[in-house]
Amino acid sequence: MQPTKLRTVTRDEWIARFAAETRVQRPSVEEIRELLDLAGIAAHASERTAAPLACWIAGRSDLSMQELLAAARRAGGADFQR
Repeated sequence: MQPTKLRTVTRDEWIARFAAETRVQRPSVEEIRELLDLAGIAAHASERTAAPLACWIAGRSDLSMQELLAAARRAGGADFQR
């Protein structure tokens, strides 16, 4: 008898479940793209662990996503343009 292989939950399924558990509206497709852009800037300009922390800071900020992305680029230094 073979062991049952568990199906991996997709990113979107997990996000939907997590949003429901935390009673927060899940992000739109556009918001997901922007958050992934922000995480990418942080991860490539620094250590990879900066990505989730940058998203946490973004969630606590009153800045628009465009302002957050610009701030992330500035934090990455003059060499970093993405």
